[in-house]
Parts: sequence; structure tokens; C-alpha cells
Amino acid sequence: MNDYIETTLQSKNVYHGAIFDVESHDVRLPNGNISKRDIIKHHGAVCILATKDNKVLLVRQYRKAIEQSLFEVPAGKLDSPKEEPLSAAKRELEEETNYQARHWKEVYTFVVSPGYCTEKITLFEATELIEVENPLSLDEDEFLDIVWIEIPKALEMVEDGTIIDAKTIMALQYLALQ
Repeated sequence: MNDYIETTLQSKNVYHGAIFDVESHDVRLPNGNISKRDIIKHHGAVCILATKDNKVLLVRQYRKAIEQSLFEVPAGKLDSPKEEPLSAAKRELEEETNYQARHWKEVYTFVVSPGYCTEKITLFEATELIEVENPLSLDEDEFLDIVWIEIPKALEMVEDGTIIDAKTIMALQYLALQ
């Protein structure tokens, strides 16, 4: 099987932002032709499947890019390329939900949009949850509701199109397979 490698001939950073950078690459295709690839460079992120008493812990927040409020598993970006995903997961769970977990399991890492983005998300399962009295604060630009949903109901919400966030669907489908 051929890997169809594309060789970068040159690249330049065309945008630098707080969350991601954009690079433009000139590449040599496997057939020898030259093409352009615009690539979003992202440090990566984590998402957390937190469960307790046959319920899943979700957040509901507005997402400007699609002009819609979504139900999602708690999640967040790595603060730097060197940050350990588990450290980020623990921080994000506490910031977004006011919970910590005694037990953590790394489930898997997946790519989000490999056609143009380097972002990888690591899914963690968090159990034995403890509510924190003085939790870490949300980021100043975050506004969300914490929602406990019965697991069967959450799976129904995937089926009926209420839950449309990809990382949340993957987390809930993983849970359904257990």
C-alpha cells in the first residue's frame, strides 16, 4: 500500500493567533505536481467523559462559529505543546464543572479535521467524581451551564440530533460500547 506522501517544498506562517496559527505550504504531490496546502497548527486539546450514578456530565455553551448552543463533554485546549493531556483534562474538568475525579483513564487520541488541521484531541474517562468547594475559575470568556443527563437519554440525544458535537458523540458512543 502506498502512503502517497506529500513533500513540503516551502512553508510560511500567514496568521498567528491565540488559539492557532495558519501556515501555507507548497507541496510536491506523489505524481510530481505542485500544490498548495493551508494548515491550521493547533497545540491539541482534551475532552472528558465524566460519569456518576448512570449519568453523564455535560456542559451547554454557545458556539459562535455555528451560532448555536451545544451540549458537550467538558473539554479544552492544551495551554502549550508541552502540556501533558492528563494535566489539561484535570484542569478543564474542574474549571468547567466544579468537579475533580479520583480515577482517570486515557481512552484514545483522535484527529479532528486532518485535511487541514493538526489538532488532536485526547479523550479521558473520569469517574469517582468529587465536587470541589473552591474550584478553578472559568476562563473570562467562557459562559456555560453544567448539565447531568441520564446516560440512556444522552444516547437518545445523539440519535435525535440534539447532540451534534463530534467529540461528545465519540465519547458517548465509546460509553455505549462498554
